Amino acid sequence: MAQIGIMIEGQDGLNWARWKRLLRTAEDCGYQCVFRSDHFTNPQGEDKDSLELWISLAYAATHTSRIEFGPLVAPVTFRHPSMNARYAAAVDDLSGGRLVLGMGAGWQGREHSKFGIPFHDFSTRYSMLEEALELTRRLLHGDAPSDYRGYHYQLEDAILLPRPARPGGPPILIGGNGPKKTLPLAARFADEWNAVYLNLATYKERRGLMEEYLAEEGRASDSLMYSLMTRVIYRPTQAQLDAFLHESGLSDDALSAGAIIVGTATEVIDQIVARVEAGVERFMLQWMELDDMENLELLARDVLPQFGG
Repeated sequence: MAQIGIMIEGQDGLNWARWKRLLRTAEDCGYQCVFRSDHFTNPQGEDKDSLELWISLAYAATHTSRIEFGPLVAPVTFRHPSMNARYAAAVDDLSGGRLVLGMGAGWQGREHSKFGIPFHDFSTRYSMLEEALELTRRLLHGDAPSDYRGYHYQLEDAILLPRPARPGGPPILIGGNGPKKTLPLAARFADEWNAVYLNLATYKERRGLMEEYLAEEGRASDSLMYSLMTRVIYRPTQAQLDAFLHESGLSDDALSAGAIIVGTATEVIDQIVARVEAGVERFMLQWMELDDMENLELLARDVLPQFGG
C-alpha cells in the first residue's frame, strides 16, 4: 500500500503558527509523513519567514506521535556532517524512530551568499556530499570510535554517544534524478531514493536505471525504498480547480508535462495509482499553500482512504 504524505517549503513563509498547524493537520488527517525543505530563502523575490531545520524537527518529534518526518533535503554545505549526524540521531531518538535523514549537495547560491556560507562549484559540492554520506554512515552504524580522512572532512576517534536507539540510526534518503551522479550515489549509500518532479515515463526510465546501479553495488532492488516528491494541486470540484489554476498563473507547459499531480479526487487518485504501478512506494506531495488547511484536509478525506490512509 502506498504511503501518502506532504512536503512543504520551509523558506516560503514557514513560521511557528503555520508549522504547528501543518503538523497537527497531517497527524489528525492520516498523512503518513511530513517533509520540509532546508532553505533560508527562495532563489528570488522577497525574503519570507523560515524556521531553522533541526529546531523545527525537534518540535515535530515531541508534538506528533505517528507521522514520519525529515528534511527533503539538508544541504551538506550548511552544517558539518558530523553535526548533522548528531542532530539526526538525537531527533530520531526523541521521536521514537520516526526521522528520515534526507541529504543533498545544495544548489541555491543566493541563500549561501546572504548568510556567508561558501558555495562551491557542483563538482566540489558533490565530492563533499559523497564524503558526508560515508562519514554519516560510519557515525550512525559504528559502535566503536572511528577515524576518517577525507579531502573535505575528517574524524578522529569519533563516536556518537549515546548510540542511536534505532539500529543504524535514521534511514538516509537521497533525492534527485541525475542519472550519472545522484542515482549511483543513492545506490551506494541510500536507504530511500526520492525522485523529484518526474513524469511517469521518465520515472520508469530512471527506476530501471536505479535497479542497474543497485545490482552493480550487490544490492537487491527491494533493499531501497522508492519515493517521489511532486506538487499536488487538488480541489473537490472542477469549478474550484479551474478557478485556482486560472489564478495561479501556472503555464500550460507546466501542467501538460505530466510531472505535477493535478485534479479532483478521481483524477488525483488515478495519477497516484499510475505511479504506484510504476513502483513508487511513498509520495511526498508538495503543498505550496501553507495557510490552506481546508483543502489539505479535503485531500486527505477524499484520496487517502484509497491508499489505506
